[in-house]
Amino acid sequence: MIVDDHPLFRDGLEKTLSMEDDITVVGQCSDGETALDMARQLAPDVIVLDVNLPTMNGLLVARQLRASRMDVAIVVLTAYHDNQQLVHAMRSGASAYCPKDIMPDDLVRIIREVADGFYVVGAQTLTVQELAAWLSAEVERLGGSYIIDADEHFIPLSPRELEILQFVTNGMSNKEIAYRLRISQQTVKNHMTSILKKLNVEDRTQAAVTALRHGWVRLDMKD
Repeated sequence: MIVDDHPLFRDGLEKTLSMEDDITVVGQCSDGETALDMARQLAPDVIVLDVNLPTMNGLLVARQLRASRMDVAIVVLTAYHDNQQLVHAMRSGASAYCPKDIMPDDLVRIIREVADGFYVVGAQTLTVQELAAWLSAEVERLGGSYIIDADEHFIPLSPRELEILQFVTNGMSNKEIAYRLRISQQTVKNHMTSILKKLNVEDRTQAAVTALRHGWVRLDMKD
């Protein structure tokens, strides 16, 4: 199954994959919420998933699919490529993480590998135990020596945290966010503290920049 909000890219990818004898594209869609519904209906073996999507970003889609214990491998295919994004994607439940400029033959190989139960990180094909070791080492490396509990960093943001981060990106204050969501300002502050820890940043401006740079929120979203 293919999830991407650019029709031309989505159709081109479907044509490329459909040329393989052992791959069938069972469906495609353009936003996160539809992706969840379609995945539950079609039960694909593999989902090729963009990050920057309307209604719900791809990492949150991956996280919810993993939480539902669906037997599906998720290949995150994105234009937002760096090591932090890679760690966030794998911790969200991805089986592989690929930049969108990947060669078609490499993508086909990766789809086959994740369908067989492996994980792909860069040029490495890993077992689940090897992935856990890689994630642990990478979180410590990215977080720096000051991290006390690495498990607090580089983990998926919750739906509420992403909602708050979207409002922050739109320039809203804690008071405005609290009014909009009908929660207390202290609750907003608590969520912001969690967001800063997870993203390993120092303030809300850095959090907003990180979210935009990685495609987790969209400036064209209406508040």
